[in-house]
Amino acid sequence: MKGDRVEIVIDAGDSSRTYDVVATKAGRRVEIANRRGGVVEVSEVTRSGTAVRTARFMSSRVLALVEHPADGRSEDEE
Repeated sequence: MKGDRVEIVIDAGDSSRTYDVVATKAGRRVEIANRRGGVVEVSEVTRSGTAVRTARFMSSRVLALVEHPADGRSEDEE
């Protein structure tokens, strides 16, 4: 559903950085997976399960991982 968003906060040494992975089209969703080797993978996925975009982060650097699900309203209603 359009509106799914995951916010990732990363330790960048002297500061922190924030990244957003957003479902860019209707019918897509954002999925999170912990992979081998200490990697967190955040992917934008189509209805059929094909990954469109993927962001990978070392889990030792991830400070926060915040999921913002779609609220069920369309953008026109806001």
